[in-house]
Amino acid sequence: MFATLDQIFLLLRDGIAGFLPVFWRPLVGILLGVVGIISVFPAIFAITTVFERKGLGRMQNRLGPNRVGPFGLLQPLADGVKSLTKEDIVPKTADELVHFLAPLVLVVATFMGFAVLPMGRNMVLVELDCALLFYFAMGASSEVAVFMAGWSSRNKYSLLGAMRAIAQMISYEVVLLLSAVAVVMITGSLSLTKIVEAQNQYTGIFPHWYIFTPWGLAGFLMYAIAGTAETNRSPFDLPEGESELIAGYHTEYSGFKFALFFLGEYLGMLSISGLGATLFLGGWSAPFSFLTWIPSWIWFFAKVLTSIFVFIWMRGTLPRLRQDQLMNFAWKFVLPFTLFNLLVTALWRFMGDGWLRWVVCSVLVAAVYALMARFGMRREQFVARSYRYAK
Repeated sequence: MFATLDQIFLLLRDGIAGFLPVFWRPLVGILLGVVGIISVFPAIFAITTVFERKGLGRMQNRLGPNRVGPFGLLQPLADGVKSLTKEDIVPKTADELVHFLAPLVLVVATFMGFAVLPMGRNMVLVELDCALLFYFAMGASSEVAVFMAGWSSRNKYSLLGAMRAIAQMISYEVVLLLSAVAVVMITGSLSLTKIVEAQNQYTGIFPHWYIFTPWGLAGFLMYAIAGTAETNRSPFDLPEGESELIAGYHTEYSGFKFALFFLGEYLGMLSISGLGATLFLGGWSAPFSFLTWIPSWIWFFAKVLTSIFVFIWMRGTLPRLRQDQLMNFAWKFVLPFTLFNLLVTALWRFMGDGWLRWVVCSVLVAAVYALMARFGMRREQFVARSYRYAK
């Protein structure tokens, strides 16, 4: 019974495709998988918006959505109807084609990343030996979409927001890539399925997740920081700094186009969470050996939703950084520490089994973190500002 539940979606797909001629079954199976992805994740997005607004309301001592449906649960439906019926306004001087394509490129690129994520045992739409490389290639396309939106709007606030977003995304994407390289060094493969299988082992009741190693914990923390910046979430939400940029790169978007940007941001958050769970948290594997009877896809989505909760928690807790603080943090702390973590990963890989590598790698990670936190991010000494005026 539990094995059937674990493979229930694959059985449904094969059962539906079984009514068709053999020639059409592979194509129909892929199409059903695509339909599942574009149905499940937008549904999670809708639920997440209600959860976030209610959670932030509780943190800020207010109610949140409570008018549409029981407990406000139908608020996403009302927002969707509003977006579909709201007037679509395009600036007169905007590049209409690029302005139209930007949100589509963002959403399509994000959906493409889900195609290679193993969401359960045997549950991956496209099995690639270079799945991790494909994922990051698709993720980099979102930067093109952001620039398209800012440039095509012919609005100085949109353009400044786009340039700010690109600077931030490129800076932290380097960290995102290097933190994943540590996992590739240990696993010896770019296949996300093999990365999960390498962690789906147990010593007693405890799993061999990479986060439980010194290099894995450091890599996961750097990945989490970079992932938060990549998705423009607080405290790294400067591209949408309403106090100085109105709404950033999507200032000139309204109606359903703005809803697509909103959808793309949350889908990116789900995608980054899914990849983080795959690389460091064992993907669809259970946290304890005696819980392996629970369907694997439940564990994957539980880890993703836990990550979403942390994103929401940080948004309601942390203030927004300044642009200079954001960039200094990326280039003076996060990136150097991630590069050093690759050295620690190499030591872990070649020192062999035993307690010695635990001691050496743990001490190195802790010592370098303390030194960089103490000296690498020293506060600037502010002096009186002097003004000069043109004569």
